[in-house]
Amino acid sequence: MVAGCCDPTDYRRLFSRKSAARDARRFRRRGLTGTARALVELAGEVSGATVLDVGGGIGAIELVLLAAGAERATNVEISGGYEVQATALLAERGLADRVDRRVADFVTEGAAVEPHDLVVLHRVVCCYPDVDALMTAAADHALTRLVLTYPQERLPIRLGLRVINLWLRVSGCGFRTYVHPVARILGAAEARGLRLERRERGGFVWESASLVR
Repeated sequence: MVAGCCDPTDYRRLFSRKSAARDARRFRRRGLTGTARALVELAGEVSGATVLDVGGGIGAIELVLLAAGAERATNVEISGGYEVQATALLAERGLADRVDRRVADFVTEGAAVEPHDLVVLHRVVCCYPDVDALMTAAADHALTRLVLTYPQERLPIRLGLRVINLWLRVSGCGFRTYVHPVARILGAAEARGLRLERRERGGFVWESASLVR
């Protein structure tokens, strides 16, 4: 995600066409669940809003937000493995002309993306080594609101992610997961003019937050 600290190939290997197909099947059967649904609720009223979904995968969250009245959306995803499934979902719902999908590194290439009313980071913070750069870029693109999820700062979660990272290293994958300090995550956004509006836990692992301009 961040130039010089990780290979995008590792993200494409882990977030592949196979995982995208699984995500699409689940979304078609069940719609949004868990933390994804929580972020839509935190987004509040979106009528006429523009949405920037960073690391949005198949684009499920923006599809729901568009159905709720958002005007248009941009999805910036580092892995091209999601594009086939995302394109199919857009076609099924007649929304292809309202979503701009880009395969790019948001942290290093975000300057090419215009600011949007709402910025969404669903389970993305835990995938970025440089949380300051990610949150600064996300906050700078949020005209009104930023909603995000991240792992809770709890010892069992830290230990669990260490096990996952050990498995990734043994398997030869350079991708890593991170439990960044929550104060650092939110502080980076607040330093760019956002204010914490709401913060809530969703189950054992995840926490969600909404910051407003």
